[in-house]
Amino acid sequence: MAAHCPACMPRRAALALGLATLATPAAALDAIEPRFRRSPAPDGRRRVALTLDACNGGFDRRIADAVVAHHARATIFLTADWIRQNPAGLAFLLAHKENFRFENHGQHHLPAVLGTGTIWGLRIAGTLDAVRREVTEGAAAILAATGTTPHWYRAAAARYSPAAIPAITRLGFAIAAFTLNGDAGASLPAHTVAARASAARDGDILIGHINQPHRPSGEGWARAIATLAGSGVIWSDLDAMRPILMSP
Repeated sequence: MAAHCPACMPRRAALALGLATLATPAAALDAIEPRFRRSPAPDGRRRVALTLDACNGGFDRRIADAVVAHHARATIFLTADWIRQNPAGLAFLLAHKENFRFENHGQHHLPAVLGTGTIWGLRIAGTLDAVRREVTEGAAAILAATGTTPHWYRAAAARYSPAAIPAITRLGFAIAAFTLNGDAGASLPAHTVAARASAARDGDILIGHINQPHRPSGEGWARAIATLAGSGVIWSDLDAMRPILMSP
């Protein structure tokens, strides 16, 4: 998620940085990471929503194939850059629309953060006008490429300045947070990703990355999807989960 967030930078650099350092530059920029609160179903059945970011990069067919093979459901957060870079990957997703939903990850994968500087090596949007442009141009690219209108928005690095959140929601988008980070920006080994994601509880919204086909995280997601499907999990969309956004 050139040096970028862990999902976009070389794996060695991502592992060296570690997730623990992510809050440091964000805090210096007055950026927050909103989270969802889990909303378990009253009937006790296990529902999970799988969300996968398609930042700049490639297309991890291991994850996509597992979603299709196990009749799962995943929401793909697309950037306009990823769409342009991955015509074959996009064609695969469009050929299996029953398994994939498309939502907005921005035009150029910029954190919705005001000021100057970077987060995970990503240049921040800087101004509210730039945030709005990132959102609207990303949405326009998704509509043009998929024929669907996105309603959820997840900023790069999942970081926002407090003033950016109402600016985004006024454009008609809900902020897509998560409850369970499955791959730490595609930086984790397969066995860790598989264990984390397979342990999802009812009401969990998982975040992962489908743009790093050469990292071991993708194999972990394939295992986790198979495990969850075998357990009889109910695959849900964000809308159906009705999550509650919690700001730090």
